[in-house]
Amino acid sequence: MPYWGDNYRAYSLLGYLTGRTFMHSTVRSAVLASYASVAKQRPELRYLYAESGWPWGGSFRPHRTHANGTAVDFFVPVRSRDGAVSELPVSVFNMLGYGVSFDAAGSSGDSQIDFEAMALHLNALDRAAREQGIGIKRIIFDGRLQPKLFATPSGQRLAGRFNFLGKAWFPHDQHYHVDFEVPCS
Repeated sequence: MPYWGDNYRAYSLLGYLTGRTFMHSTVRSAVLASYASVAKQRPELRYLYAESGWPWGGSFRPHRTHANGTAVDFFVPVRSRDGAVSELPVSVFNMLGYGVSFDAAGSSGDSQIDFEAMALHLNALDRAAREQGIGIKRIIFDGRLQPKLFATPSGQRLAGRFNFLGKAWFPHDQHYHVDFEVPCS
């Protein structure tokens, strides 16, 4: 994945340079197409993609998945309390963003999850994946926050269409984990 584009960037230069953002080539194509699609509709929105896998594959600690480049973490898009498009704060002091915690309303400090922007991305990701001949197998996102996602105009198209898991061994309130279904020969 490129480090950045018109409406997206990697979550961390450190994570990017250490090779933690490699994806299966078809998944990468779908992710790039999804960002391009959202940029046409809503160019002001900004997205952070996070960890996906090593260039050589294999065990990817601390994740239990991400071993073959078909799982990607995306940090939730956020707005500041005054409604301005913002980015999730990422630093070594908050586990490169994975240590940020959102409450049941989707708030954390000055950040509020932009559920509509998240739903726009997931819909675009689904379309782009299908165009690449792959699918979305599962999405992991905090169960407390899923009703807020599904209540948005774009989120209404997500409910019941995907296998959404609400619990995992690690909190998924600051990011949504997407497992892609990639046929292998």
